[in-house]
Order: sequence, then C-alpha cells, then structure tokens
Amino acid sequence: MNLKSYLAARAAKVDAAMDQFLPKAKERPATIHEAMRYAVFAGGKRLRPVLCLAAAEACGGKISKALAPACAVELMHTYSLVHDDLPAMDDDDLRRGRPTCHKVYGEGMAVLCGDALLTEAFIVLTKTPATKRYGAREYVAELARCGGSKQLIGGQVMDLEGESKKLGKRELVRIHEAKTAALLTTSMRLGAMTANASPTQLAALTSFGYHLGLAFQVIDDILDVTQSTEVLGKTAGKDQAVEKTTYPSVIGLNASRKEAAKLTKAAMVALKPLGKKAARLEEIATHMLEREY
Repeated sequence: MNLKSYLAARAAKVDAAMDQFLPKAKERPATIHEAMRYAVFAGGKRLRPVLCLAAAEACGGKISKALAPACAVELMHTYSLVHDDLPAMDDDDLRRGRPTCHKVYGEGMAVLCGDALLTEAFIVLTKTPATKRYGAREYVAELARCGGSKQLIGGQVMDLEGESKKLGKRELVRIHEAKTAALLTTSMRLGAMTANASPTQLAALTSFGYHLGLAFQVIDDILDVTQSTEVLGKTAGKDQAVEKTTYPSVIGLNASRKEAAKLTKAAMVALKPLGKKAARLEEIATHMLEREY
C-alpha cells in the first residue's frame, strides 16, 4: 500500500472508531454532543492517531489494539484546538476550512465541548487492552501527563504569555516541546505500549516522536507565512498579526527550513533500533517535511 492509501485507510479506521466511541448527536443533551461531533469530524489529517497505529505496527502489534488510544489522543488534540480558537486564547474564526466551534455554538458551549472531549478521551483510553508490560494505569498516566500543566496546557500558557514579546530560540523550543511535540510523542508511546514494546523500542519511538513533533511545528510556522487561508484551512498570517514568536521570526525562513530538515533527520536516526519495521514511519516523516498545508 502506498503512503497516500495507507494514510487514508488508517484515518478512515480512526474515524469509524470515533463514531462508535462518541455519544450520538441526538443523545440528550443534544447540543453538546452535536458540538463534540462538529469539532471532531471537521476533517483534519488525523496525524496523531495514524502515528499511534504506525507505532504499534513498528513494534509488531495489531492496529485493532491501538485504536482506542489513537482515538483518545485525537480527542485530546481536538479539545485543545477548540479551546485554542476561543476569543480568550488565539481568537480564531476558522479551523479546518470551516467556522470554529465557538462561532457555531457560542463561547460557553465551546468551552464545555472542549471539556467534554478531554473527559471522553480518558473514557475511550480505558478500552485499551492490557499487555504484559502496560495496563490501564500506565495508559492513563501517559495521556494525563501529556495534557497537564507541564506539557500541553503549560505550552499554551507559555504561548499566551509570549505574545507581543521577543522570545529567543530557546524559549520557542520550550513552547513547542510542550504544546506540539508532547502529544506527538505520547501518540507514539501509547501505540508502542499496546504492542508490549520493549524499553529499547519505547525509547526509540519516544525520541522519534519528540524530534518529529518539533519538526512539525517548525513547518507549521513556515506554512503560516507562505500559504493562503484557503490552502491551510485556518487563518493564514495569524501568528504575525498577534506578534507571536515563530521560527521564521526568530531565525528567518531559510534557516527554518534547514531546522525542519535537521529535526526530521534526527527523528529518522532515532528509528534505527527498529530496523525495517520502521519503514512506514520514515515515509510519514518525509511526507510531513514536504507537506504544503
């Protein structure tokens, strides 16, 4: 299966699973469930859940056992987007090519929608089968740590506090480590854990996820200043508008492209202990480096 078909097939599996996991739109109280489904099924590349499934495969596991954590990380990711788009945060009207959750359902409902998606993520995660090395305790701790004040939320705090300030590269990396790399790394780790990954395998995929996550954000920063709103599906140039520190603003566009390539190469090197089983992950990393939206 070529990469395009692989990504589409895995994304379809994730969407089908989330459709089963989430409350139906008409289930009372209907408004919150409609909002949750609006946010979740707004499109998107499903990168994090696909990486979760690919990590399981790279460790010799089955994607069927990794579907619950794959969906859980996507629900956490979607919750973060719903909250990031709020007027009190990044104040954006467009996400994945259509109006953001608060523009459709109101700010109060969008806050509750994000809260509900985060809670639902842990309900879904508990459906993950245990292995000899890992069980519910390890799975829940992994996702909770990622979503806490030292990682995902902490990254958003640093991002908000950094607006209109001239931050250096070190501070920028800290934001990206917490806000972007953390969830990508957790996606890799959870997928590997469902395959009963050895310590060596888990360490390799942790390093891969970390470097890939940083590369992903650098590329995102580049696209924000080089692509249109129509191509991105979200408001282009928003970072500049709010004077947010980005890689292009700190080191320039060309140096940013070199940084993304350097980080991607480091991610590839991290996969060496997995041998040929990591071939699909290498393809995905290359695809991400070359993406245009």
